[in-house]
Amino acid sequence: MKILFLTRQLGFGGAERQLVELTKGLHKRGVTVTVATFYPNGALDSELEAMGVPLRHLGKSGRWDLLGFFIRLVKLLRRETPDILHGYLPVANILAILFRWVVPRARIIWGVRASNMDPSRYDWLTRVIYRVEALLSGHADLIIANSEAAAEYGRTKGFPKDRMVVIPNGIDTDRFRPDPEVGREVQAAWGINDNTRVVGLVGRLDPMKGHPVFLHAAARLAPRQPDVQFICVGDGPEDYQKTLWELTHQLGLDSRLTWNGAQNDICSTLNAFDLLCSSSVFGEGFPNVVGEAMACGVPCVVADVGDSRRIVGDAGIVVEPDNPDALARGLEKMLGFLEENPTSTKDIQKRARERILDNYGLDE
Repeated sequence: MKILFLTRQLGFGGAERQLVELTKGLHKRGVTVTVATFYPNGALDSELEAMGVPLRHLGKSGRWDLLGFFIRLVKLLRRETPDILHGYLPVANILAILFRWVVPRARIIWGVRASNMDPSRYDWLTRVIYRVEALLSGHADLIIANSEAAAEYGRTKGFPKDRMVVIPNGIDTDRFRPDPEVGREVQAAWGINDNTRVVGLVGRLDPMKGHPVFLHAAARLAPRQPDVQFICVGDGPEDYQKTLWELTHQLGLDSRLTWNGAQNDICSTLNAFDLLCSSSVFGEGFPNVVGEAMACGVPCVVADVGDSRRIVGDAGIVVEPDNPDALARGLEKMLGFLEENPTSTKDIQKRARERILDNYGLDE
């Protein structure tokens, strides 16, 4: 059996990480797998190349580089003749349907990763893409959602219920594991001393991730928690980045919050956190970083978006989304719990990791 995965780019991100893990798992089992990306130079390309997984770049030079891109895609499909053409995320899903004529015998599988999206927060093209995906969903042979929330969202958009299945993301618990020594080294590199507690948010700079909510919650919490440093890890569009930096300054958080770009070694970054926050306001399906942090023994405070509540269970705190006051209270409650005594801290750290081991570990 030959499988061709089609996606935009293998950059840092939950969906991209899952695609890499899925590809690696299939490759280990002897399945012939190829990954085709619109754009080259993805941050995760090297992981597949190191395993000998064929990686094909379609050389897209920009949003409106279409004709040459389509010609290269047709040539690739004719050359690879996959038995399964698997799209990953909306644009790739749409292209898998539109170019089915090139490989008419191939089965078309879609990967759906988001829930309760708010297209109004994005440009007109993104809104069109979500509408077209819904219109074409009936032509997919199978639609795999990574969460119950994503599946429900798909059904409300008109995706065929009888062709949807839920397969939660898997977390590599051998890679993501507690490592306090590495965590202290990262904190030292950030200039953070041992008496400071670190509250971190990891996610691309995108409206769905709720960075403004996190910033407002941090501003409420900072005066009451002088020993806490806030860290935001992730990249995004320059204009949105500038907006968030300006908000940081307006809220008086310049000395209390550090902005870091996307990190190659996210496991080490997570081990430097005392607490992870997920402040998403919409769009999440299965937030990978929550599972990865818990696998590292890092307790989480999460907004009730997507399957976040299902993931943390009794090993974290869930708050109302898009509510800075609620988020600040949740963060303060967890920080207070961690301050009680070493035993309670170790208990919640252990419960967080065990929940991922029991429910979301990779099936090797």
